Amino acid sequence: MALYLQPRACRDEVVALFDGRLKVRIKAPPVNGKANQALTHYFAKLFGVAKRDATLLAGETDRRKKIRIKSASKFPPELKAFL
Repeated sequence: MALYLQPRACRDEVVALFDGRLKVRIKAPPVNGKANQALTHYFAKLFGVAKRDATLLAGETDRRKKIRIKSASKFPPELKAFL
């Protein structure tokens, strides 16, 4: 899944489509991988999977990211409006 990350937001949320990617706001700062970790944990929670099943594939130091969700047990209603 292609994402555009906005760190240091007031809350964790999926916002809109931005440049062909899903824009996601995360509260964590982009320091020492905290925003990436918060992003993967947030998506694991959204899809109802274990934290280890949400993996960052690309974009470790960029706002444009790719994430993989393994064995999703549900599809989040927050994403249905965007896909």
